[in-house]
Amino acid sequence: MSDKISKSDSEWREELTAEQYHVCRGKGTERAFTGAYWNTKTPGMYLCACCGQELFASATKFDSGSGWPSFWQPVSPDKVGTETDRSFLMVRTEVHCSRCNAHLGHVFPDGPAPTGDRYCINSASLKLRPDDVSGEG
Repeated sequence: MSDKISKSDSEWREELTAEQYHVCRGKGTERAFTGAYWNTKTPGMYLCACCGQELFASATKFDSGSGWPSFWQPVSPDKVGTETDRSFLMVRTEVHCSRCNAHLGHVFPDGPAPTGDRYCINSASLKLRPDDVSGEG
């Protein structure tokens, strides 16, 4: 039941904005407090900007003060993968989309209960699908 997505570099470049490509395919990081979702309170589901896989529910989002969207858990453990990141003379745990391998951000053990985790995610790697609120608009 694998629905893995694999595309060429040129295909990703055609589909993504320059910033999305830099973050998601080049393992870049957007500047703190500049991303579209760092301070968003809109209820909904955060999807992978590259493949649309559901990653994080807004109910698990919290203000970490870091300047990036932060969540205390993914929507399901199988939606994200992790690997050790030894770049920039640090040892961190990188988080990526399990479906298309897009770089999302990093996870740190300094989040709130109930998990104690802080998934620190780049806005450029996400797309918010707001909850359907009937009667408004």
